[in-house]
Amino acid sequence: MTPLHGIRVLDFSTLLPGPLASLILAEAGAEVIKVERVGRGEDMRAYQPQVGGTGAGFVLLNRGKRSVAADLTKIEDMQAIRELIPSVDIVIEQFRPGVMARFGLGYESLAALNPKIIYCAITGYGQTGPKALSAGHDINYAAETGLLNITSGADGTPGLPPTLIADIGGGSYPAVINILLALRQRDTIGQGCFIDISMTDNLFTFLFWGLAMGHATSKWPRPGQEQLTGGSPRYNIYRTADSRYLAAGPLEEKFWQLMCDVIELPNNFRDDALNPIATIDAIAKIIETKSADYWEQKFSSVDACCSIVRSLEEAVRSIHFRSRGLFDREVSIPGHVLPALPTAVVATLRDQTRVKSAPLIGKDNQTILKTRG
Repeated sequence: MTPLHGIRVLDFSTLLPGPLASLILAEAGAEVIKVERVGRGEDMRAYQPQVGGTGAGFVLLNRGKRSVAADLTKIEDMQAIRELIPSVDIVIEQFRPGVMARFGLGYESLAALNPKIIYCAITGYGQTGPKALSAGHDINYAAETGLLNITSGADGTPGLPPTLIADIGGGSYPAVINILLALRQRDTIGQGCFIDISMTDNLFTFLFWGLAMGHATSKWPRPGQEQLTGGSPRYNIYRTADSRYLAAGPLEEKFWQLMCDVIELPNNFRDDALNPIATIDAIAKIIETKSADYWEQKFSSVDACCSIVRSLEEAVRSIHFRSRGLFDREVSIPGHVLPALPTAVVATLRDQTRVKSAPLIGKDNQTILKTRG
């Protein structure tokens, strides 16, 4: 039996933060009912690339879920949703504060129907504060919290993060953590609760080292100049002769000395505290003399925390990840099958069904909603 067997989730969220959170819950055995707009469903269904007429991102994020289509502005549809509430354990939504209450589906209203309900609201800036009603996307949240500033390159321009860190790290994962904590609390006191997930709030956790530095010394991180932002030769990226890159992370002295030995760094640069910029330049000149394949072979027998930067395609085909079965499970949509999205749920706690489908819009209306066909 999976850990969340018998838990029912009603998910009003769209795009990434909420759907990934409910996917994780579904992978652990929860029944997830996705509430979508009538007709076109949620926005990510229309995103590119398309697979069988459905956005591939939607397919990956909604494996194994059920779908009901409802117009929350219509009294009969809203009432049909409310009739489900006594059987629901968890509600997930990511509207701006107050929107669900206007639909008659806010926490207070639903808790009156089911005091044990756990209600998780995911927003950019939280339920309170001057920016609570402001619109935003991942790049805005990263900008507001100082994270984007620290990515600035040599010319001072902030870099564009390659992943949606606020949505996933600030939204999905904290939502799941707090939902599971709330379930445990409910087991103890028999009462549900309201969970306020602010993606911007949770981004500060990723900046723990910068906060430690700033609060303890009053010297705040400078782009490109700190240990983890390019100011250290022990945590840096170096171009190879064939315009690929070596990611070097030998922070500890034993790894640092191993790296220095492999690349034959002259002794006068090994004490990198004396002149870190000079050491970075010296390493860069050495790494640039040989190809990525050469350096991969040189480091293959040495445990020095040095890796060749791979493309996503190369990573997916890696012998290591294939051996762990990371992409062995599948998700289907009529006429198509894709490898399922890996989630943080470990194999021993996960539903073992190998292939699951992504839902069609409103596929489960007749079996779930009593007042709608």
